[in-house]
Amino acid sequence: MSERVRKHVWISGKVQNVWFRDACMREARAHAVDGWVSNLSDSRVEAVFEGSPDAVAALVAWCHEGPPRARVTQVDTQEELVAGEQGFAVR
Repeated sequence: MSERVRKHVWISGKVQNVWFRDACMREARAHAVDGWVSNLSDSRVEAVFEGSPDAVAALVAWCHEGPPRARVTQVDTQEELVAGEQGFAVR
């Protein structure tokens, strides 16, 4: 079994009401990354990505740009222990 990693990500900027969560879900599924994405009450988006190191790194890199209407100003990440996420969901 290949190595899996987990990143917890917080994205700031104009990231709500721009289809960020839906686009993130499509990107995650395209890269076979498990986890979830959610809006926060402070206008940020929060996400958890689990998968191969390269796939998770690709998702984190994507978060720096997001979908076309997003204007990302900051991305904070934290490495965490793999929790066994299965599938990818918008919360």
